[in-house]
Amino acid sequence: MDNKYKYSNLASFASKDDNFMGRKYPYILSKYRGEFQRDRDRVIHSNSFRRLKYKTQVFVYYEGDHFRTRLTHSLEVSQIARSVARVLKLNEDLCEALSLAHDLGHTPFGHTGETALSNCLSSDSFDHNVQSLRILILLENTYNNQKGLNLSLNSIDGLLKHNGPVENTKIFENQLPEIFDYKMNFQNSGSLEAQISSLSDDIAYNCHDIDDGLRAGLFCQEELLELKYMKNIFGKSNSSKDEIVRTLLNILVTDLIENSQNQINIEQIKSIDDVYKKKLNIINFSNDVIVGLNEIRGFLKLKMYNHKSILKWNLNSEKIINVLYDYFKKNLKKIPNFQNIYSDDRNIADYISGMTDKYALNIYETIK
Repeated sequence: MDNKYKYSNLASFASKDDNFMGRKYPYILSKYRGEFQRDRDRVIHSNSFRRLKYKTQVFVYYEGDHFRTRLTHSLEVSQIARSVARVLKLNEDLCEALSLAHDLGHTPFGHTGETALSNCLSSDSFDHNVQSLRILILLENTYNNQKGLNLSLNSIDGLLKHNGPVENTKIFENQLPEIFDYKMNFQNSGSLEAQISSLSDDIAYNCHDIDDGLRAGLFCQEELLELKYMKNIFGKSNSSKDEIVRTLLNILVTDLIENSQNQINIEQIKSIDDVYKKKLNIINFSNDVIVGLNEIRGFLKLKMYNHKSILKWNLNSEKIINVLYDYFKKNLKKIPNFQNIYSDDRNIADYISGMTDKYALNIYETIK
């Protein structure tokens, strides 16, 4: 297959061969794979991706075999993103690469671990989205003559703008100043593939947190179906847990596809430059679904994320991160691959944030 035509069947505004941005380091074209396939494959084969297996989504890995982890969450995001991209004739491979990579920078113990680690750092800062890029650009050690995975600049740009155009670059100046070597336009919107990956993340976590919350008994179906949005969908039906999650997932994906296609037409998007210049996302839900998702988020925050059993574990997680930080602050030589070009705190943050829940707990038990 001629590499030039690997993505020739996609829409004119998709990420593809004629708008490929290249890579930072020299590379040789693959005989059979497109460039975004190569990005996806590099992510899948990385150590950081494998570690997601034992990183918390909401529940710690040992609390049940069927609760989501960061790994299964990332796989679900990827599946949703590919489904949306296929209908809109966008680049499925780029969507998959971005979806699988978006949470690589998460600490052990989820967002609680992230907050605790960030609070430990004195002059340095920590953000898991920035850390994902730090891993991909600097910390993954696969090649002899270069740092990171040498992902395409399209993928770097998509991850940079996971939450939209970057308004404040201060966090990057502290945590990842190397990003400025990539000459990215921080103010431009991300590609449609980047936008799809971001909203697929929203769909995935809302649906699977409902599933996991019901499975754990943190709330019941009757409470969930009292929400106005859910009541409009299910009425007084006696749907099972699985039917509720499956139906909601289908509704959200369908709405995202149809509303986004409509927006592409309204905004007269013809090229990827048209996408970059827009200040608002082209890929989005309808207003009714946006309202409904906000209602679901509020419900999950009240009933699940702030449930006493979750809050109790969060306090324990915070304690573990604090103990780990204090220990490695006093024992810098215990940090593998300590890099003198970075501050002590940055080395500590890189090491602790890369730990799985399982590994962090094991270390904690040996030093507490």
